[in-house]
Amino acid sequence: MTTEKNLVRSLTVDIAAPAERVWSILIDLPSYPQWNPYTVKVESTLRLGEAVNLYLPNPASPGELLHVVEYLADFEPQRLLAWEMHASADNPDAARREQLIERTGPNSCRYCTTDQFLGPTADTVMSNHGPWVKQGFDAVALALKARAELLHARRN
Repeated sequence: MTTEKNLVRSLTVDIAAPAERVWSILIDLPSYPQWNPYTVKVESTLRLGEAVNLYLPNPASPGELLHVVEYLADFEPQRLLAWEMHASADNPDAARREQLIERTGPNSCRYCTTDQFLGPTADTVMSNHGPWVKQGFDAVALALKARAELLHARRN
């Protein structure tokens, strides 16, 4: 169950494209560098429980990428894509990211993404990184909207 404590939520965007189009963009991992300003590279089989290698621009070192390993937690076509970071002996941080698509019509949907920071370091992670994650998630939501609407318009 998601609570508001230590939760980062992107803008919610209405997209003039079908949920299927938005979903196809989210699972087309090799194309992320073409449109995603925050998660610029993703490597995964998209099989539940398997690794999701995320590469994000490092705000502390421009030009460098942060490599984060999470694990696919949910995969509900046209509705939910989620991955999680589990706390370990080497890294006590834990989180769950959900990308949600809500169908609003045959050629429209709504999108938002959240990140719930979990575990003993959640408050610190939220304080230190919450604003950066929020800015990145808002950029993703707007970029996904633009890409989905462009690709949908080209097909019609």
